[in-house]
Amino acid sequence: MQDYDLDTLAVRAGTARSQFNEHSEALYLTSSFVFESAAQAAARFSGEEEGNVYSRFTNPTVTAMQERLAAMEGGDACVATSSGMSAIMATVMALMSAGDHVVASRGLFGATQQLFVNILSRFGITTDFVPATDLAAYEAAIRPETKLIFVETPSNPLTELVDITALSEIARRRGVRLAVDNCFCTPALQKPLALGADLVIHSATKYLDGQGRIIGGAVVGNKPDLDEVFRFLRTAGPSLSPFNAWVILKGLETLRIRMEAQSATALELARWLESHERVERVFYPGLASHPQHALAMRQQKSGGAIVSFEVRGAREAAWRVVDNCRLLSITANLGDTKTTITHPASTTHGRIGAEARQAAGIHEGLLRVAVGLESFADLKADLARGLALI
Repeated sequence: MQDYDLDTLAVRAGTARSQFNEHSEALYLTSSFVFESAAQAAARFSGEEEGNVYSRFTNPTVTAMQERLAAMEGGDACVATSSGMSAIMATVMALMSAGDHVVASRGLFGATQQLFVNILSRFGITTDFVPATDLAAYEAAIRPETKLIFVETPSNPLTELVDITALSEIARRRGVRLAVDNCFCTPALQKPLALGADLVIHSATKYLDGQGRIIGGAVVGNKPDLDEVFRFLRTAGPSLSPFNAWVILKGLETLRIRMEAQSATALELARWLESHERVERVFYPGLASHPQHALAMRQQKSGGAIVSFEVRGAREAAWRVVDNCRLLSITANLGDTKTTITHPASTTHGRIGAEARQAAGIHEGLLRVAVGLESFADLKADLARGLALI
């Protein structure tokens, strides 16, 4: 169904009706599946015959969600996982071995940095971090043993952008895969595969669900790579549950509508914050003042729904803004219909150490707002209350 527009794919791709001919996608809550004979069981387990075996790695609801997201991203295949972090882990463990090397953008989400630095390194996979916007630094960091370039664009929380097309050309010339975390934009705003990336990573927990209901992840790309990721998932088991897959299927149906509405409000909020006397700097790709605004308008459909800003007065002032919010939810999650606010230096990036935070530009006065579907006027009033007290 990849010839259809995104809106059509979001509600129709991956539809496979049962004998009951249901209109809405069915939810298959079962751990295993029954075979017609011993021979069929053997054929299913060996892969000689396609079909469902065990919900750790084959389930019709999960398959429907995988097919829909793959179609929306323009990929050959998708493997759904239990979380966004498990999607990253499964990708690296499936496609890399001890002695291999990763080049990653410096401004990665805190848990992603922890995974590369503290966990994957124990298995002989090393990582070098480079400035997200410096294409020359990526190429200079590539070694003979480099197998993967991993980036977020926009980054969390400073919304730094990576020129996907330019970086994909470097990766292709040097024989390295390029994986893009597309969590902030989703296929509603950005298509990394069409821009040259090899793999797209998602925390489906965020905008793909869109209402803060479940945890999930996904990897999208070409079939040979995804076959390897599937083999890892089949054995290691970081699988997406059928129920969570069904929730994501429903979330995908409204993805573009939500993303466009949230992005429009985020732009209004960013413009207001930029003019506020107690705000030192606003990080939002939709603003003309963003250093990569032109790139954002070229590879994204809008600036997205994440607005980060620094206030005068460091942590004390930032916490005062947070503590005086009555409408915004104080939580580190994002991508919800409800607007959230967090202080990255003490939450999402609190485990990476002060020196690493400083290098990544995560200062004590920084706040991140993930804009939901409330009115701009109400969000503005909620933030204005705290800003007036610093």
